[in-house]
This record gives sequence, C-alpha cells and structure tokens, in this order.
Amino acid sequence: MIELFTAHAPELMFGSLLIFLLTGFPVAFALAACGLLFGFIGVEIGLLSPSIFQALPLRVFGIIQNDTLLAIPFFTLMGLVLERSGMAEELLDTVGQVFGPIRGGLALAVIFVGALLAATTGVVAAAVISMGLISLPIMLRYGYSPAVASGAITASGTLAQIVPPSLVLIVIADQLGRSVGDMYKGAFVPAFILIALYVLFIIGLAIFKPAMVPALPPEARTYREPDGSSGMRSLGVFMLFVTIVSVTFGIYYSEILSAFKGTEVKAALDETIVVALTGGTLFAFVAAMANKLTGLGLLSRITERVTFVLIPPLALIFLVLGTIFLGVATPTEGGAMGAVGGMIMAFSRGKLDMAMLKHGLESTARLSCFVLFILIGSTIFSFTFTAVDGPIWVEHLFDKLPGGEIGFLVFVNTVIFFLGFFIDFFEIAFILIPLLAPVADKLGIDLVWFGVLLAMNLQTSFLTPPFGFALFYLRSVAPAKDYLDRITRKRVAGVKTTDIYAGSIPFVLMQIVMVVALIAFPGLVTFTLDKKLEVDLDTIEIKVDGGGGGDGGGWGAPQSDSWGGGAAPAEPAPGGDAPAEGSAAPAESGSAAPAGEAAPAGGNEGFGTQQRGW
Repeated sequence: MIELFTAHAPELMFGSLLIFLLTGFPVAFALAACGLLFGFIGVEIGLLSPSIFQALPLRVFGIIQNDTLLAIPFFTLMGLVLERSGMAEELLDTVGQVFGPIRGGLALAVIFVGALLAATTGVVAAAVISMGLISLPIMLRYGYSPAVASGAITASGTLAQIVPPSLVLIVIADQLGRSVGDMYKGAFVPAFILIALYVLFIIGLAIFKPAMVPALPPEARTYREPDGSSGMRSLGVFMLFVTIVSVTFGIYYSEILSAFKGTEVKAALDETIVVALTGGTLFAFVAAMANKLTGLGLLSRITERVTFVLIPPLALIFLVLGTIFLGVATPTEGGAMGAVGGMIMAFSRGKLDMAMLKHGLESTARLSCFVLFILIGSTIFSFTFTAVDGPIWVEHLFDKLPGGEIGFLVFVNTVIFFLGFFIDFFEIAFILIPLLAPVADKLGIDLVWFGVLLAMNLQTSFLTPPFGFALFYLRSVAPAKDYLDRITRKRVAGVKTTDIYAGSIPFVLMQIVMVVALIAFPGLVTFTLDKKLEVDLDTIEIKVDGGGGGDGGGWGAPQSDSWGGGAAPAEPAPGGDAPAEGSAAPAESGSAAPAGEAAPAGGNEGFGTQQRGW
C-alpha cells in the first residue's frame, strides 16, 4: 500500500480532488482538504519531511500581500456601482435610438453596449443580467426573434471575459506570472475582432433574414428635431469631425511631445492611440457642452444625447486602461481610479446613496473573499502536489501527447472548454493554470498569448449550451411565459430555454473560430507587446582598462583604477613576445603570485582587483 502511494501520489491526489469536487464540496475547502490530507499521509509514511508545511503561512501571507490581486475588488466595485447607477439603461436607450432605424439596429446596439459594459464593469453576470432586463423586453416588443435577441445579449455579456479590464485577465496574469498590462494589450485586438464578427453576423441576418431583426418603428424614435427630422446628419458630421481631430492629434503627438520636453521623442503606438482617443473624446465633450450652454443649436438632440451618455464611460475606460497601458499606473492603481470614477459618475446621476454603496461594498467583499479562499486552497493543494513531484507527472503526461505544441494546445483548450461548463473561471484559473503554465513555458509558448487563448476559450465555454453560465444568467431574468407589454399593450410570447440555447450556437461557432485563429496566428496577440531583448550570453565580452589581468588578479592584487578591471591580457613589451592566452599578466609592481597558489579564474576577480588587503 505504501509503495502504491509513493509511486502514484500525484495521480491519487488529482483523482481525490475530482471526487471532492463531484460530491459538491466547496472548491476552496476541497483543495485545502486534499492538500492537507495527502501531506499528512506523506509525512506519516516517510515520503515527505515533517517540515513541509512550515513555509505555508508565509505563502498565505504572500497571497494577502499580492498587489495584483488587489485590483479585483476595485474593478468589481467599479462595475457594481456603474451597473446600479443606470448607466446600462441610458446606453442601451441612446445607442438603440441611433441604430434603431436600420434592420438589426437593436441587436447592434446590444453588442456595442455590451462591449462598453464589459470594459467598464468586467463582470459577466452584471452585463448579461442588466441587458437582459433592459434590452430583451424592447427587442421582443418590436418583433425580434427570441433566439437572436437571446444570443446577442448572452454573447455580448460574455465579452467581459476578454475585453480589458477583465477580471479573468487579471487572475490569469497573476497565475502565469506576467504583467497585467501586457495581458490587456494582448487581448485588445482579439476582442475587437470578435466584436467585429458579431456585428457582421447581425448585418448578415439583416440582409438575408430581415424578418428576424426588424427596424425600430417610427413611433419608437423619441429623439427628433422640431422640424421632425431625425438629426442623424448632424451626428454623422460631428463624429466625422471628432475623428479628424483624433487622427490629427495622433499624427502630430510625437512632435507635440518633443516640443513640450525640449528633445526629440518618438511615442509608442499604444501611447499614441490612447492619447489620440482621449483627446478626441475630450474635444467632443467640450464642443457639446459649449453648444448647450451657449444655445447655438449647432448640434441635434440625438447628437447631444449620444455625446453626454457615451463620453463618461469612454473617459473612464481611457482613464483606467490608458494609465495602465502607458505605465503611469499599476492595475491596482487603475482599478482604484476606476472605482472612484464610477462613484463620481453615479453621484452625478443622483444614484449614489448609502444603500447603493453598502450593497456594492458587500458584494465586492463577498467576491473578494471567494477569490481569496480559492487561492489559499489552491496554494495548499499545489504545495503538497509539488512536494510529491506532481509537476513532473503533469509534464510527462503532456509529453505523451502527439503533435508537440499544437497537440498540447488542442488538448488543453478542449479540457478547459468542457470544464467551463461546470466550474467557475476563478476555480479553473487557480487549479489548472499553475499545472499547465510550466509545461507551456517549457514548450516555448509565449505565456501572454497562452493566457489570452485561455480567456477566449473560457468565454466560449460560458456561452455553450446546455451548461453555459451566461445562459443561466439570462434565463433567470428572461420571461418564461407570455406577458402583456406595458407600452404596446400587446401580448408578447415568452422566451423558451430552447430559444436561449439556439441563439447562442452561432456566437459559440464564431468564438471557436477565434480560438482556432489565435492558435494559427499568435501574432494577433504578440504584435502589440513590447519586443523582448534577446541577449546571447556567449557573445558578451567585458573589457576593462587597467588593473591586474587574467589569472593574476585576485584578492590582494595591485590596486586598479576601475571596478572589475583585470580581465584584459597585458600588452607585450616592445620587442618581446605576447603573453599566452590565459597566462598571468605581469603585475605593475613586478610582483607575482606566490608559487603553488591557485589564482582565481579570469574574468571573475570581482572586488579583489580593486583594493589591497581585502
């Protein structure tokens, strides 16, 4: 029995953990119990040292002191405050009025607002539930297919998994030991490509299946000019002008920065983009505010509405992500600024009160404790798992997979795809990623790319029927039975569970396409990252003037004029032969090392060549 445990301890630990999880035992306690149980057994049979758990308290305190994880409660609080401030309702109403006159416009509005909510709240449940409560009745009221409406809401809600500042990316970055800023940069382009695929799908439905995505009727378009026009021309001209200002500012940003600093500066591309977008956003807000205060009437009602509703969340996004991308603030500091900005926005809307703040703080504390306990449990488990050579077992397990790097990626993504049906992303991140990261690193896989790939996969699994979490979130707020619409006073059919499942399938396929695209084209992630400086240690040569050289330098050698000197061979005397390579260089005073005393290796003399008598 002891021999069996000793030979198969990693397999027994992992199998026992699965049994714990399948019985419904809380994940955090299952991880800790499994680690402590096998640690105790290992100590009793002599496989492990009794001192194995002495360093565990330091590991736990290290978790609590982790600055990166401190960003989670800040971003959570920001999202909860914004979600309860009515921002989602205003965004959906305004963007719906803009896109409503075209077929599929309401679905496009849901996708765009979902992306904005993902970038501001970062919480899937909040995004899906908010849009389910607000946009689903409107879409059903005006004849949208229940499947299309459900699919657009759940798919756009899960964008919170991949669109920065995502909580998923923060946790994955911490577990992979990579910068959160790099993870955000890497996820930016894939997130926008995925949003573009959603938009193209809705446009395709509007062309080929127009009855499924009807346009908003004229009586539902509330923002009209006194002459009856829609005011869309004014909005288009204003947006074009703002775009020109942003592009112009981005083109001349390096010159402006150079003139300000008094020296030539070449701004990075991500810095230029963030600053240009911020400049355009501020210009739009100032122009709209000046038009409103002066009463010039240059902008239409819909233009002013779009500006005042969209600018605050966009400014908050640029504030948080921009400071992180530019290196001005850490993710924790960015999250703190986001939380303060969210409370300011809620206060400006008159929605911030003690009850709302108390609810937000309680929910944030609950989620933070949930994450902390899971992380502590996973640390205890990994402590024992590492002691019984679990990482080696995992490495050998993946070594047997065919296909090398591609085979590893396909297998890992398949496993995580199915685990995402049943397990929360926090649990997947804290259990699996510490086991997979060393193997991926050994295979030469870029860990930032690997993290973004896992986040995209988790988003897919959260949307896949029949167990996707986003589907259950929508099911909890979608009307299951027929109901009487409060506006049209007409009976509207309820949303069936099969409608929710059917609506998610096209978006799942698009996300699978994105996962495959990321595997096939890693540059979609890595091209936005700073280039690594490759250093070949074999080509490094250190030349130092003066001092004792070669093997003659050592402790007590003659004093040198520079630190670390003595590695260069001595020059030959006139008419003499050059000293052989590796031989001791003649000392300046003519002294030599004592006979039979081993001289230190050349190039490692260190401080011994600097001062006598050390």
